[in-house]
Amino acid sequence: MASYTATIVWERAPEEPFTDNRYGRGHSWSFDGGVSIRASSSPHVVPRYSDPSGVDPEEAFIASLSSCHMLTFLYLAAKRGLVVNRYQDIAEGVMSKNEAGRFWVSRVTLKPRIDWEGARPAASIIDELHHAAHDECFIANSVRTEVRCEPAE
Repeated sequence: MASYTATIVWERAPEEPFTDNRYGRGHSWSFDGGVSIRASSSPHVVPRYSDPSGVDPEEAFIASLSSCHMLTFLYLAAKRGLVVNRYQDIAEGVMSKNEAGRFWVSRVTLKPRIDWEGARPAASIIDELHHAAHDECFIANSVRTEVRCEPAE
């Protein structure tokens, strides 16, 4: 079994009183491979105190689902002897309220556009690969969010 780590660090600026909720939401995410990125709350959620240059958790969640689907799709395509030259996905997430009135990312729609080496495989094969990629994606198997795939081909 694999184990993964991420280090999340936030520090209060000395001039921010904190208890009034008027503090900066910017922070850092560092990963075990050495990459660190700027993160923040979503400007849609906390407009005045978010850092719009940072990646917010909602964006990261959508990117994680998209990335996992893509990596699984590429693996399955290669296994079938199909060559992918480029894969681009402009994934979109929708935030809504659940039955308890709490916000959650209820739906993520993947919109992959794939450039193939040689002749494009039949639509049925591409559809089969996307379905299998969804079924085998570790992240999709870990969430209750509806994940749709609408290839833009």
